[in-house]
Amino acid sequence: MLGCVKEVSDIELLLGLPNGLRGFLPISNICEAYSKTLSEKLDSVGYLEDGSPSHLFIPGQLVRCVVSYLDLSREGFVCLKVSINPKDVNKELNSSSLKAGMTLGGCVESVEDHGFLIDIGISGTKAFLPKDKTNETKSPKQDLKVGQYVTSLVTEVKNEGRVARLSRNHAAVSQACAETDIHGCVTLHGLIVTFLSSYTGVVDFMHIDPDKASTYRIGDEVKARILYVEPSTRLVGLSLRSHLLLPRGDVLECATSDRIGMVLEGCKMTAVHHHSGAIMELPGGDVAFIHKNQMKEPKEEFNPNHLLAQPEHTLRITDYSPIEQMHLATLRKSTIAATYFSYHDIKEGQLIEGMVQNLEKYGMHIKISDHIKGLIPRLHLADVTLTNPEKKFKEGMKVKCRVLFVDPVKKKLILSRKKALIESTLPLFLSYLDARVGLISHGYIVTIKDFGCIVRFYGDVKGLVPKQELTASSTVKPQSLFYVGQVVKAKVLRCEAEKEKLVLSFKAVTQEDVACVQTGTVAFEVGKKVEVMVLKKDLTGLQVSILPEEVPALLPMVHLSDHVTNWPLLWEGLQEGDTISNTVYLSKSKQGIILTKKPLLVAALEAGDVVKSFSELQVGMIMLGWVKSIMPYGVFIGFPYGLYGLAPKAAMSDKFIADTEGVFQIGQTVLAKVTNLDEEKHRFLVSLNVSEVSLAEEEGDTQARLIQGQRERMAVHDMMTSRGDSELLQKLSSVSLGDKLKMTIGQALEDGSVSLISEQLKNLTVLASKYHITGVNTTPGRKVTAVVLHVDLLTPQVHVSLLPKLTAKKKTLEKGSQQSATVQYVDKDFAVILLGDTGHLTVVSTTTHLNETFRFETEKLTEGSDLTVTVTDLNCAELQGRLLVACQLVGRTTKRHRTTYEKGDAKCSYKVGDLVTVKIKTVKPTQVVVALEEGITGNVHVSEIQESPEVGSFPTSYLKVGTEVKGRVIGCREVRGHNKLNVDVDIHSTGGVPKLDSYKPGDELICFVSKHKQTWSPYCFLHVFQDANKPQKLFRSGQCVSAKVVGISSRKPVRLFLSLTGTHKLEQGTVAMGTIHKIIPQMGLALKLPFGSYGSASITDLSDTYTEKPLEQYKEGQVVKCCVIGEEDGKFHVSLRLSRIHAGKALPVKDADIRSVSELQKEQIVRGYVNNVGDKGIFLRLSRSITGRVLFNQATNYFVNNPKTFAEHVTQNALLTAKVIHVDAESKRVDLSLLPEDTGEADILPESLGLPLRLRGKEKEEHDKITAKRKRKISENDQVHEFVKKKKPQKTEKDSEKKNKKQKSKLKQSQAEDLDSGVEVYFREEETQKEKKKDKSKAEEHGRLQVASAFSWDIDLNTLKPASVAENTIESSDDEQDNQSKPVKKSRREMAQERQEAERSLNRLEAELMDASARPESSEAFERLILSSPDSSLLWLQYMAFHLQATQIEQARAVAERALKTISFREEQEKQNVWVALLNLENMYGTEESLQKVFERAVLYCEPMPVHQQLADIYAKSNKIKEAESLYKKMVKRFRQEKAVWQSYGSFLLRQGQRDAADALLQRALQSLSNKDHVDLITKFARLEFQYGNRERARAMFDQVLTSYPKRTDLWSVFIDLMVKHGSQKDVRDLFDRVIHLSVSVKKIKFFFKRYLDYEKKHGTPESIQAVKQKALEYVEAKGTEATS
Repeated sequence: MLGCVKEVSDIELLLGLPNGLRGFLPISNICEAYSKTLSEKLDSVGYLEDGSPSHLFIPGQLVRCVVSYLDLSREGFVCLKVSINPKDVNKELNSSSLKAGMTLGGCVESVEDHGFLIDIGISGTKAFLPKDKTNETKSPKQDLKVGQYVTSLVTEVKNEGRVARLSRNHAAVSQACAETDIHGCVTLHGLIVTFLSSYTGVVDFMHIDPDKASTYRIGDEVKARILYVEPSTRLVGLSLRSHLLLPRGDVLECATSDRIGMVLEGCKMTAVHHHSGAIMELPGGDVAFIHKNQMKEPKEEFNPNHLLAQPEHTLRITDYSPIEQMHLATLRKSTIAATYFSYHDIKEGQLIEGMVQNLEKYGMHIKISDHIKGLIPRLHLADVTLTNPEKKFKEGMKVKCRVLFVDPVKKKLILSRKKALIESTLPLFLSYLDARVGLISHGYIVTIKDFGCIVRFYGDVKGLVPKQELTASSTVKPQSLFYVGQVVKAKVLRCEAEKEKLVLSFKAVTQEDVACVQTGTVAFEVGKKVEVMVLKKDLTGLQVSILPEEVPALLPMVHLSDHVTNWPLLWEGLQEGDTISNTVYLSKSKQGIILTKKPLLVAALEAGDVVKSFSELQVGMIMLGWVKSIMPYGVFIGFPYGLYGLAPKAAMSDKFIADTEGVFQIGQTVLAKVTNLDEEKHRFLVSLNVSEVSLAEEEGDTQARLIQGQRERMAVHDMMTSRGDSELLQKLSSVSLGDKLKMTIGQALEDGSVSLISEQLKNLTVLASKYHITGVNTTPGRKVTAVVLHVDLLTPQVHVSLLPKLTAKKKTLEKGSQQSATVQYVDKDFAVILLGDTGHLTVVSTTTHLNETFRFETEKLTEGSDLTVTVTDLNCAELQGRLLVACQLVGRTTKRHRTTYEKGDAKCSYKVGDLVTVKIKTVKPTQVVVALEEGITGNVHVSEIQESPEVGSFPTSYLKVGTEVKGRVIGCREVRGHNKLNVDVDIHSTGGVPKLDSYKPGDELICFVSKHKQTWSPYCFLHVFQDANKPQKLFRSGQCVSAKVVGISSRKPVRLFLSLTGTHKLEQGTVAMGTIHKIIPQMGLALKLPFGSYGSASITDLSDTYTEKPLEQYKEGQVVKCCVIGEEDGKFHVSLRLSRIHAGKALPVKDADIRSVSELQKEQIVRGYVNNVGDKGIFLRLSRSITGRVLFNQATNYFVNNPKTFAEHVTQNALLTAKVIHVDAESKRVDLSLLPEDTGEADILPESLGLPLRLRGKEKEEHDKITAKRKRKISENDQVHEFVKKKKPQKTEKDSEKKNKKQKSKLKQSQAEDLDSGVEVYFREEETQKEKKKDKSKAEEHGRLQVASAFSWDIDLNTLKPASVAENTIESSDDEQDNQSKPVKKSRREMAQERQEAERSLNRLEAELMDASARPESSEAFERLILSSPDSSLLWLQYMAFHLQATQIEQARAVAERALKTISFREEQEKQNVWVALLNLENMYGTEESLQKVFERAVLYCEPMPVHQQLADIYAKSNKIKEAESLYKKMVKRFRQEKAVWQSYGSFLLRQGQRDAADALLQRALQSLSNKDHVDLITKFARLEFQYGNRERARAMFDQVLTSYPKRTDLWSVFIDLMVKHGSQKDVRDLFDRVIHLSVSVKKIKFFFKRYLDYEKKHGTPESIQAVKQKALEYVEAKGTEATS
């Protein structure tokens, strides 16, 4: 097909193809010679310095191409690639088919001395283009280059087609064509023609010559050019367009258009082709083609008839087709409304929003629109470099970016997501001219060198920060302080814009400099006039520079005028570089300076008639402001000096407002009256009601606003028409209001209006509305006289009237005369009126007040509305010589009257005390607005309506609007605001204001609710304390209530503090509302009470039923109901118990309020909260004043050595149940018990602690008997010792004393055991036996007497000890005498044997209990061990194995389930061990289903990842390869961020011999894990390769890691270990040689030398050992040399 070069880029060409198609030509598809040239450059240099084919092709050049690739892109667009390679284009030709006279496309293959070899794509044929005189011209085309495309004529063919001679003579080429005949039919959609007698071609409607379209007839002979050939269907497309026919058709004059992206209105549809699209006629006469898909929205149906019915259309130019020399357009509203259509619409430094498309390693692709894509480099994804950006950014997420660089030609867009750049308020350096000396801007570091940093800004602007300008210290390396990508503030030191040199500084930037750059060094003062110059325009307004300081500021669009319709006009009229005067400072903030040009606001600031602070505000003031924002509940009004007030919905208008939207516009100038002040929060309310602010606007204000608005429109008209850059604006400037023009009636429109055509206003839209053609013949083509009503500079349109009365001759009028007028044209601010039949047209305001609102459309002025006007000026210059009139709308009263009152310079006809008749005008809850005679307004307060109002009634509800009542004038107020005197008259039915000083606390009075926080009547403040968190539900505004005086303020004005609860002071039994002031965790609540009092509620006084965590349901600021139960030191004790609050009701009480100790009885069960745990017991708070004690031996059944155990397991405020065991009323002591047998509750200490139990009941009695027997034996022993002393006088006194002391200590110990009630004695008896054994050994040394009968109690197994050998051998006369004196039941031998047998039995039992390595051999033994160590998983697993050895599978499962229930939840690892054992059990003896169920449960109760790993290991060990692999695949998906999972999977694969799969897994792991884990992961895989895989690959992996991290000595050490184990000696020595030459610390090198030497001592020879020592010596000498140098 035929293509036309549109754009040339570095790697491809964009071609325009027939019918608006676009094709991409890669540079590799030009020809083989050019591709070979590029390859040679790439091989020799390594990169293409200049690979662009721009020297070979020019825009507009026609080429022959063939489609090489056709597919849909990811976004759904057609991707079409073509080739001009002659071998592809001419592949159907061969040497024998070449004939003289043929035209071929080819590319220059080589340049010879006398010509060029041309590649025509025919194998075996050499084509030569000579440099002869015929081809020589002055054109540079004769100088051809390799790869350049040429269209040539075959002039001669030799040697059977092996040699061809070519010519590029245009005349010769143009004559080589085949004539065509029109055959078949001629239609609006195209022609069917024949050529070369047997070929048929099609000419579609876009390629018919428009000048000859109506002259084609069947049989005519025409000249055509082939556009495309479809081989499969043999379809040939032709063109008859003259610009494509040779000799003109070599290079087209126009390949693109500067109108692409423009939105055009007033376009007409001239033809519709249902199968292809439509032809549109553009303003100016050009045509455009719209494809049928672009004539509708994507999901709409194609309806061409509906489009044809519309007279005009708005479209957007989307492209230009050079083949057809025609624009391509779209009617899609979404495309027309798009802000960014092409790369030309985007400017550097601009903030832009896009959608994340995909993430790559180099950055993130952002979609701005369908045809605009941008890239955020990885460096610019955030202020810091993100290691895992995929966690922060998801596909489809919308992001806000700053444009760093844009190249519309190359379609390159670079963005930044750095927050510091996006939120920067500093000036932007978009060019070197913007970087003026002293300015500070944000930039980012792109390069860090030793000589400094290079900082880049926007576009190609970059500068150098020398090293001495980085920081105060010049010795620090820049690399240690800064990093690439860091956002910095840089100050311009020197700028040479011509040379593009910029010198910056970091250290010169100070906070003061930044503030000065942002807000300027100007002397800011609100209201000060300045002159500014427009720098930039955006949707918010005008970016300006304050002159002469050139400080940036913002002039918002809404502050350009007081008239809403003038805002866009002034914004459009002002251009960059224009100077604006009479602007004033409005505000200053961190964002910059805000200016205003609102004339009314400027006048108020000049006069100083504005409030400067909140303290100056007074209720009743009227101030000038503007609408700041619109909310559903009202509008916020802005005022100078940063003040903002809220106008509630009810105060926005005198009329009912259903919705706040549409009543006012943001930025609209308004008058506001202050109605309420909140001193505490510095907030105030305002009213915009015209009735309340009407007196602030004088009679002449409306006309002044009219004149000012018309001046602004005239200024805009002059600005836009004086530029002279638009022919349309020049035409618009030639007409004005009232001009009479000769026109021709055009088409009628759907809304009833008609369009007109005028030679003077050619190409402009001229409309006459339906009202202005009433009674006029509007036949198309009829000549009429039209009168201009309005010229719209923005559209642009001209509105005219055809009514005859407007064309009548003007009559003379007199000043002051009244005339009836009719509205002819109206917009939001102004209306054009006709004064009766006088022929005079003039302009009036559509509103009579700044705040005027309209509830219905019928209230607004429309065409045909009637008015009554008074002529005030016959020739007003501001209205271009037209009349100035004061108008009054019919049915709307605008006349205002003022009251006079004798005060200062004000005068009033009414006096205090006058009786008057008034008419109810407005009824409000707390006041009534009434009308007096002559239009004077008065107010009647709710307290002055009835003499004795009924409590609960609403006095204002009895009055109806429109009724007349009598009243008396009792006062007048004057309020100054907006430089005007405002006098209001208050009218009341009775007189006499009560004096507040006469009230005393406790007095009752009648008052009225005004607000729900505070109310006054008059100036009396009421604090509401009632049974509700929201008093507005109980009391409504205007309601009459009865109150008691609580107190009187000491400050003026005098205020009364009132109460609605019927009480005026707090005393015991009083029920009141309180606010929680503070929550005290261990005590209760601190509350704010009525009348300025404070109180506290104990934790036991919060409820009649104690609960766990009783303070959780309360929060600070919560209002609660409470009862005063006492007072102490000025603070009240209160209770929140319902039984206290409702004392008269018999409410159920579970936990009684114990007020004294006498109410407690022994054996009584009570509940309380733990106060604290001390050394003497647990203290339980039973009530606010009573606390009981629980001794430790009454707290638990376990024996506890350390009291801290109670503090660890019994928390403060814990709710416990106790039993009263002792009450002492005198000392107010209460002893309690927490034992389970007393309370029926569980023990307070958990069984898992493994504490021994105390003895109770019979066990305790037996222990007591043994203790008594022990006492007797101690006394007998004492007697024996006395006898021994007498027999052996050689015994020293000192030894005797020692013995006595020991016996006494034993006695005391025994007595102490007797006093310990129920203490477990086993361990203490064991200690006693040890002491006894020591004593026996000492007795043997000294020949002490042995008394056999004294040890008869030792037969008990619990207390048996081994007998000494001496006991059986010692014989003395004392023993014999003693034995003879007492009866002996058994012989000594028998007793000794019994003791020995008992000892052996006890030893065996103790050995089993004490030997942890001994394995139990019965279930009972396991159960005994489990009781002592219930949390030991080892015991449970041994228990399971015990059952499995006996093939008791179910019992083993049951043990596992018991273990899972018994082991404490804190012992996670122990529980996990049991789960793993259960998984093993199910894997060996269960089914796959049972195994999966156990696995699912284990995942729920344990950490999922270890459970998955354990099951995978179980599968692998049991040779279930498929199951293991399947589980591993799930694991790497679920735990892709866990390094251990990838390592386990890799180890599994390598053990199975799947090396390739392991390699692929490693690559996946590197993509999933963060960079910091890569080294460890690669190292782990390398170790696995050593063990199971390829050792050479393992070495390569280690080498790769150590090349990147050469200082990781730990990795070197691992590598050495593996090489020693798996490598050869040569490889190990080579590795050691590498390590000892690393650039690391001497200490680490010493470690490696030691290892090297040890290795050689073990595996080497004496020579190798000496070689290592020599290397170490050389290393030391080298280090010494470095140190000395």
